[in-house]
Amino acid sequence: MKEKLCESLNDCSQCPDVSGDILVRHVLTKGYHLPQDKCINNCIIFLLEGELLINSEEYPGTTLRKGEFILQAVNSKLELLALTDVEYLLYWFTQLPLICEERYRKIIENSEAPITYTPLCAIPRLSSFLKDVFEYLDEAYICSKYVNIKCQEMIFIITSYYPMPQLKAFFYPISTYTESFHYFVLQNYTKVKTVEEFAHLGGYTTTTFRRIFKNMYGEPVYEWMLNRKRKAILDDLQNTKEKIGMISSKYGFDSLSHFAHFCKSSFGHSPRELRSRLLKEESKIKSL
Repeated sequence: MKEKLCESLNDCSQCPDVSGDILVRHVLTKGYHLPQDKCINNCIIFLLEGELLINSEEYPGTTLRKGEFILQAVNSKLELLALTDVEYLLYWFTQLPLICEERYRKIIENSEAPITYTPLCAIPRLSSFLKDVFEYLDEAYICSKYVNIKCQEMIFIITSYYPMPQLKAFFYPISTYTESFHYFVLQNYTKVKTVEEFAHLGGYTTTTFRRIFKNMYGEPVYEWMLNRKRKAILDDLQNTKEKIGMISSKYGFDSLSHFAHFCKSSFGHSPRELRSRLLKEESKIKSL
């Protein structure tokens, strides 16, 4: 008897992709080396077969063996070397697809750094699940909706069937790297004029920086910087007595005419008109 397959398998173009959550099947031969690079997103590595040498801040010179898995946070540096032929599942994510948010919130709120990071070992329920998913990803047709559901199931198994102390340590890197990247962005975005300068300041390639930023902030870095600049300019015009020329120089404009053009294209008015209008609106509010 033939297996019945979904009739729409010949045209999956109408089906939306899994947004931000990606399961990738990897098979590497012995000796294969992935040089150290910054992770463009959070990821979990599940080793199904063989031995894989991991080198990162959390797992320096750690040999990952069959049935073990680790988490690396966005912006962390990771290097891989296949000590034998290996098979592993790589799960990229921005936000975890949670079934029980309350359980995960308790994990994150109480997360703490362990003295030594140790890979988690897959319990039988997780091992069976991973083997099934790994084989599915090798099929000719992959349904993104199904993969999304499997991602939810995978995270449910991890967060529900492992002891809280292990989970607190396992998920700790997510909060630390996220906080450090946000801190870097907020401390330095006013010091640069271009995305290229911003990336170079943090030691990233421009492409990697754009990807990490988009994953964490949900919008392109240049648009984010531009919106921040607009808000800051409006705030200075309304709440300070700085001269227009000083504000222009503060935000890196080459001339007053360039600054005026920016304000007109962004807000529909020149800097002086904006200051006047903003002050009038503030006076009306105070008089009410």
